[in-house]
Amino acid sequence: MISILVGLILLMALAYLGWSIIWVAPVVAGVVALMSGLNVFDTYTGTYMEGLVGFVQKWFPIFLLGAVFGKLMEETGAAKSVARQVTRLIGKKRAILGVLIASALLTYGGVSLFVVVFAIYPIALELFREANVSRKLLVPTFALGAFTFTMTSMPGTAQIQNLIPMDYFHTTPASGLIIGIVTTLIMAVGGYFWLAFRQRMLTSKGEVFTEPKHTEADHSTADEKVPNWIISLIPLIVVVVLLNVLKLEPIFALLLGVLSIMIINLKDYKKFVFSINEGAKGSVMAILNTSAAVGFGAVIAVVPAFEHITSWLLHISSNPLVAESFAVQVMSIITGSASGGMGITLTALGDTFYHMSQSTGISPDAFHRMAAVASGASIFPNNGALLTLLAVTGMTHKETYKDVFVVAFLIPTIAMVVGIIMGAVGLV
Repeated sequence: MISILVGLILLMALAYLGWSIIWVAPVVAGVVALMSGLNVFDTYTGTYMEGLVGFVQKWFPIFLLGAVFGKLMEETGAAKSVARQVTRLIGKKRAILGVLIASALLTYGGVSLFVVVFAIYPIALELFREANVSRKLLVPTFALGAFTFTMTSMPGTAQIQNLIPMDYFHTTPASGLIIGIVTTLIMAVGGYFWLAFRQRMLTSKGEVFTEPKHTEADHSTADEKVPNWIISLIPLIVVVVLLNVLKLEPIFALLLGVLSIMIINLKDYKKFVFSINEGAKGSVMAILNTSAAVGFGAVIAVVPAFEHITSWLLHISSNPLVAESFAVQVMSIITGSASGGMGITLTALGDTFYHMSQSTGISPDAFHRMAAVASGASIFPNNGALLTLLAVTGMTHKETYKDVFVVAFLIPTIAMVVGIIMGAVGLV
């Protein structure tokens, strides 16, 4: 257990200080293996690399196509066009709200978190530029909109974190309706008010929008001609409809989204090669950052003490909702993945919790909703989705994590506690 604690503290501290997770994760995984009595070489070449490669194998096409999609939206001016229209509708002062709503709608619709990051980022950048809001708030705004309530607490969300519990508790995506609505309001409203407060604080200090290094030369004229905003929306609509209405695989949906951008902006064909090349390069760095953390989580899961941790979490409270929520949250923090932590916990303890629901009279719907809510209250510096977001936006933990901690860990944890109380008294 000490080896796991040391490994987590090292990984999070070094990531926060700006050290690349790509080399920090395997080194720290080696420290954990050494302290746990495992063969370091075999653990690295076997367990760690299997975790890393497994993630790349599953997600690289999404990262690649998502990054190319986002870059084409940016370079053709489609993102800027949509951003300007959103600014007109909600006002320049509400850029954070615009990004929050856009990312929340896509996530709730079932679009992968990684796809949302790549698709919305160029639009978010334009909104923040138009409103002159510090880029430090980009990451926490994304984290709130895509990694919290629409991923876990909103009844009916199509995200995997809301679907995994169904197999264990024989429930539906809308289970725990009342708990879901209340916890959603706590996260969404509380998080937005925090970000609005932070925007005012940063602006008063003179911290406003600064251009990302790679785009400083690209936005010299505020009156630059852009495509019609309705036409610019078509690629986003294509992706969302193909994913959620026609239930197409994300790879095909994104591929057709990329093709739709190119067809609509055929006159800008000279920009296509540059956009595709830059998107492809960006996707490699993003997926390596994330998969490195996943490999570390795989090593943690084979440490002998890991089984003792699951047993301890099961018996941490006589209230099974407390035990379940805390177990899912801790495992999600350790593995750096909401779905990964929930999967490990429910695979080991799901049947136990289901039988507890029968014996205690607590509704299985409450167990379903609390497993989902708890999985999202876990965004620590080693979180894979956060690392992807940082890689895509070019921001660092030092610049952004304090606000991420509030909106994606502290407030969701408060929501989790409220949800446990509601489930225990029968408000499901």
